[in-house]
Amino acid sequence: MAMSLNQAQIIGNLTKEPDVRQTPNGSTVATFSVATNYTWKDSNGQKQEKAEFHNVVAWGKLAEICQSYLNKGQKVYIQGRLQTRDWEAEDGSRRYKTEIVADNMIMLSGAGAPQKSNDAFAAPQQTNTPAQPVAAKANADFSKADDEISIDDLPF
Repeated sequence: MAMSLNQAQIIGNLTKEPDVRQTPNGSTVATFSVATNYTWKDSNGQKQEKAEFHNVVAWGKLAEICQSYLNKGQKVYIQGRLQTRDWEAEDGSRRYKTEIVADNMIMLSGAGAPQKSNDAFAAPQQTNTPAQPVAAKANADFSKADDEISIDDLPF
């Protein structure tokens, strides 16, 4: 029996507010980017740092939670699977985009993290326990890897 594993885990900062849309069949999808930093010393002993940008996609209830609670600059943990989509561009070339399809999200920013000014109904951050993370997990109905999601269903 062949075994395979497709799992990605990242901790980084949101580079922008989640972009939330509805697919033609009524599913909610959120897309956003998370930046992670890699630090190393080069051959001269000088410290080097490189930012890596990860595209993240969340579906269903998890997408709605991301829309309500995630803000640019917040530190977040994302766990999910890697997925690469491909399409033909207008110029006829083949394009590819690799993204993390999120199954779990944990907000790691403490109290005082920015809140969306346009979302008056979002639950406020707890101020008495700044280290307590807020977590969300994709509902079982939305996180099944067997669900067929056509490229035509994506609104972007």
